[in-house]
Amino acid sequence: MIQTSLLPEDALPRGFRFAAVKAGLKRSGNLDFAVAVADEPASAAAMFTGNRVKAAPLTIGSRHLERSGGRVRVVAVNAGNANCATGEIGIAACERVCAAAAKTFGAEGHEVFPSSTGIIGVPLPAEKLVEALPKIRRLLTADTEHFSDFARAIMTTDTRPKIAHAWVDVSGKQVRIAGVCKGAGMIHPQLVPHATMLVYIFTDAEIAPADLHTLLLGAVEPSFNRISIDGDTSTNDTVLLLASGASGASVDASHPAFKMALEDVCLSLAKQIVQDAEGVTHVVELQIEGAASDAEALRVAKTIAHSPLVKTAWAGSDPNWGRLVAAIGYSGAEIDPNRIAIWLEDQQICENGGRVADFDEKRAHAYLKNPEFTVRIALGGGDGKCRFWTSDLTAEYVRINADYST
Repeated sequence: MIQTSLLPEDALPRGFRFAAVKAGLKRSGNLDFAVAVADEPASAAAMFTGNRVKAAPLTIGSRHLERSGGRVRVVAVNAGNANCATGEIGIAACERVCAAAAKTFGAEGHEVFPSSTGIIGVPLPAEKLVEALPKIRRLLTADTEHFSDFARAIMTTDTRPKIAHAWVDVSGKQVRIAGVCKGAGMIHPQLVPHATMLVYIFTDAEIAPADLHTLLLGAVEPSFNRISIDGDTSTNDTVLLLASGASGASVDASHPAFKMALEDVCLSLAKQIVQDAEGVTHVVELQIEGAASDAEALRVAKTIAHSPLVKTAWAGSDPNWGRLVAAIGYSGAEIDPNRIAIWLEDQQICENGGRVADFDEKRAHAYLKNPEFTVRIALGGGDGKCRFWTSDLTAEYVRINADYST
């Protein structure tokens, strides 16, 4: 079962406690420092941005996972400062926060997983986070209120917290999965095994780190790697999956029900990011089929999703299908222009690479006024296909990002 509202008490994964405080990093004065603590070292798997410029916490986090053998006790996330492009000062600041968190919660230094999000290029005031840790320790609780506080504290330009959860029966034992994420702009994840999208998923299943890594890879590809808001890949993108084992139910990488539930949670969170895109007025699902391969279908989807001309047409509910054809043509995918067909839901607007004879522009315009709509494209060149979610490009998006640091 999946829901994307507030987390019910019986959906909170056992073996974790949560808290969030105002450390003074956000100009708004809102919650900006979130911590999750596992009662015992939890199995961990993570994926990070494909951007070659990586924030300090990604460097430290991957180093800690390697040293701990995929075990995490403490997750420490600050919002309001990305701690990226800050050089050795940024690394030192991150290490200072990790060392203080380890001491505060009785963990080893390499059992702390750090994350940051916010403005790039500004030194992280580590002292503010260190000073907030005693209050975090007092607040740590295993309840949904504090889990929700965690979700709110990691927000930047997000307008609402993003939460998803699922239950799975494993040999008669209930396993819980719950995840939170943030992201509204600078979203075009290119996650690899080694503004910003941050995702934290918790489960009380007992899973070895190697199996957890396999499960995470399988869940991320059809979800977080299938969304884009603006085509910019963040320096801080992170997805972390933790398994406490507190349910007593053992799961491996081949468990079908757990795999499906994890994928559902990831897809729900990914869609919530697009639905909360900066300045969004339309959420678009692209359905690409008939490509030479799945990779070629994805190439077409990304090209369309990143086209300013296409995205501004969507903002105006303009059924200018010629912009779609143009984007397909320069995508680099192997196509035959004379075989392209396009539908808006069930209304075909293009066939054999040209406009349909009975094209109803008013009907198409009315359909594109919906806050969410589907564009289906058949390339007629093979069995490759994909689904991809993106948003329009509005004047509000420009305003948010023009004023972001000032």
